[in-house]
Amino acid sequence: KRVQSFFRWFILLIAAVYIEAQKKPSINDSAILLTPSLASQCGFSIKINQMGNAMIYASLQNCFAQNVGDKAFTTTLTLRLHGNRMAEDELYQVAETCQYAAWASREIVCDRNYMEVSVKRAAPDDYALPENPKQTIDAGFRITTIMFYIPVEKVMGVTEAQRSGYGIANTPSRLVLRSPKTTPETYTQNVAGVHMTVLKTSTVFEKKWLATQIDAAAACSVSFTPNTITWYLPRHIDPLISSGQLQLLEVHIGVDGQRLDPAEMAARQYSLSINDVHIIIQIPVGAVGGYFKSHVQDDHYHTSYTIEPMLELLWTEDSIHEDTRYKVLFPITTPLLSRPPQVIDNTVPEQRMFKVLLGPFGSDVALMNISFPYEVLSVADCIARGFTVLEHMSPNSSSKVFMLEVPFTDPVVSQTRDMGYTVYSLHLTFGLLVLPEFAPFSHPVYLEAKLVDIVPPSVSGGCDYQNFYVLVQYGTQGANFQTIVGKQLLTSDLAEQYSFMENGTHLSFAVPFSSPDVVFEAIESSSVKTRLDVALLNPETNKNIKEFSLACNFPSTLIECFPNGTMTALAVKLESVPSLNPGQLTLRDPTCGPSYSDDRYAYFVFTGNSCGTTRKFFPNMMLYANEISLPDELEKIRESNTEDPEYELKIACYYDINTTHAVAFHTRPRRSEPYAENAKGELQVAMRLAVDDSYSVFHRAEDYPLAKYLQQPLYFEMELMRSTNPRVSLELENCWATLNSNRTSKPRWNLIIDGCANPVDPYQVLFHPVWVDARVQYPSHFKRFEVQMFAFAEDQDNLNRQLFVHCDVVICDARNPLGGVCSGPVQITPICFSLSTGQRRAVADVHSFEHVSVGPIIIG
Repeated sequence: KRVQSFFRWFILLIAAVYIEAQKKPSINDSAILLTPSLASQCGFSIKINQMGNAMIYASLQNCFAQNVGDKAFTTTLTLRLHGNRMAEDELYQVAETCQYAAWASREIVCDRNYMEVSVKRAAPDDYALPENPKQTIDAGFRITTIMFYIPVEKVMGVTEAQRSGYGIANTPSRLVLRSPKTTPETYTQNVAGVHMTVLKTSTVFEKKWLATQIDAAAACSVSFTPNTITWYLPRHIDPLISSGQLQLLEVHIGVDGQRLDPAEMAARQYSLSINDVHIIIQIPVGAVGGYFKSHVQDDHYHTSYTIEPMLELLWTEDSIHEDTRYKVLFPITTPLLSRPPQVIDNTVPEQRMFKVLLGPFGSDVALMNISFPYEVLSVADCIARGFTVLEHMSPNSSSKVFMLEVPFTDPVVSQTRDMGYTVYSLHLTFGLLVLPEFAPFSHPVYLEAKLVDIVPPSVSGGCDYQNFYVLVQYGTQGANFQTIVGKQLLTSDLAEQYSFMENGTHLSFAVPFSSPDVVFEAIESSSVKTRLDVALLNPETNKNIKEFSLACNFPSTLIECFPNGTMTALAVKLESVPSLNPGQLTLRDPTCGPSYSDDRYAYFVFTGNSCGTTRKFFPNMMLYANEISLPDELEKIRESNTEDPEYELKIACYYDINTTHAVAFHTRPRRSEPYAENAKGELQVAMRLAVDDSYSVFHRAEDYPLAKYLQQPLYFEMELMRSTNPRVSLELENCWATLNSNRTSKPRWNLIIDGCANPVDPYQVLFHPVWVDARVQYPSHFKRFEVQMFAFAEDQDNLNRQLFVHCDVVICDARNPLGGVCSGPVQITPICFSLSTGQRRAVADVHSFEHVSVGPIIIG
């Protein structure tokens, strides 16, 4: 309510998004449509702001107010809302009651569309209007004639005056006369240099042989200067003053019908001054209380500023000892002013990003799209493309600017070369709309940035039979980098070891293949495959500006065979087994360890008849063979702690045979059938989250954490990887959800139990069939199910916003799948087999389930 500071008015704010009103199913049969002419006659006006929201103003003494003793006034309105985004019109009823008893002898109101004067009558119930459907008729005196002074006298009967648009009413203690701003009976008068619209009347009341007359007059200002908005109002409004002497008792300033105290006026930079002739109000354009409205003319941007100040005066005239309250609501809109948007280019070429600000615009301007030479992108398209599009609002929300960032690497950016420079240019046009009119306009922008062509350093190299040779050629910025060899910085001491050389344009060094900075990749039959990694590091950003790898095969000297039957072998630590400790390696006989070892090598010396060495005869030679590996017990420990492959180095020595001896031997039947031992193997199982139930597109690792709405379907898929055996079946054993990545953490909610949906889950898991397609060759290697997004509740009001989903899966014989447990009361135990042999065993005996997880998934 704004009644307390506005006394004789109440304001109803109607907004498209929220209405403080009671919705009504239909309009009362007695409702009267409030047309513009009836509004000015009955004391109603409306104000629409820049966003289309409406304020409705109604006079306390409007035609439809319920008046209780000239102290309490109630007005009820029915509002019909309609628009192109509404399926049907909506009806709302609003009502307001205001208390007001501090009446002046005469009260004058100048509103947007009417003037109103209310004067005190001699006594209540003395005068009555002719029959009027909008006003109760009192007995006694009747209004018979109204005389207008324009300035010549013009006489009208009451009925004729009402037909001409005048509102005439008598209340228990007052006479009310209301006139539209533009009627033939009003006239313009220059009062102290200010043009004012004047209405002067005399109303004649008659009762039997008696007659009386009440004078009523109103004068409204129509002048202001549009620069810093300056509003002049005469201090002495001659048409309203009957004597030359008056005393000004009160002066109040307000906006939109609300009074402002001095502190509020100062904060808004409003000023009030009074001299002998005028009362002067000054309001800066753009001050709080008004608003800017955007306009489009010939595709050019303009603005106007609108504010509705209120001036309220109270004076008394010495000669008649009566007071007058004079109140003016004066909507002021400045002329249209061209406001070409400013383009602020904040591009820093070294950041390789165009950055531009466009504005300022009014708060009623929206950015719809951006046009480039060969395409038009919406704001959403720009963001999806990797552009940054932001809207910055001013602190008082009166204006905004748009910011756009486009990387130099995008195809919309053109590149040209010019004398050691690269010129980047961008042509674009901002497509904008003024709301709520949806008036389109555009603004073209051209951006250009130059970058000095930077040639980065380059690295090349080669090998001979024992060294890597590396050559670094400086770029345009010289030797502004640090050299990393392997995993360590090329210091002065290391440079001396590697025969480092440099001049003003190049540097070079040589690294022996046995250096600790060299990586052993593989051991081949006659050579060792090695690799040297070199990186050039920017010391300021600590990022690599160039990476280089050189791979070479060096002649193998790892195995030596001596004529006396002595054999030597050098086992090297390979890159693929970073956890290997060479000192733990042995020959076939675990008691035969290395003669020497460090963190990269293990050196073995043995003879052909020791350490488990085997012999094999060929027509002209004999083969002695052994192998280097970890002992079985150490290999099992290593497998449980790492995913590194098994290390095994074959050793073979061939000796020529000089003489041959024949020997006899006899065969005998075998005593038992050969068999294979059970052993554990490893197959990889992947768990994915699909975008939809087509299971064709999946979220990537970098997409996590994923944001999903409550009860939004989540589509999970499990796949057995790298298997081509159609008899193998992947089956779900158990699936559950937790709050974090620890699969054993609490709380836990079961989704699948023993291959079946959790029967107590109100939103049970849905299983999806899998068919052969371009991606699926063996449907038995896949499982798919659907879960609705949910959250764990900490208490009645708080929800944990993330969850992880975990599953235990088992590999089974496809001819007897785990799904049998869901078929009814008769449960079939599935038959599963070891991954390394073909021997079968029951699921109850298999404890090597595969565990997979997905997450985090958060509530969007």
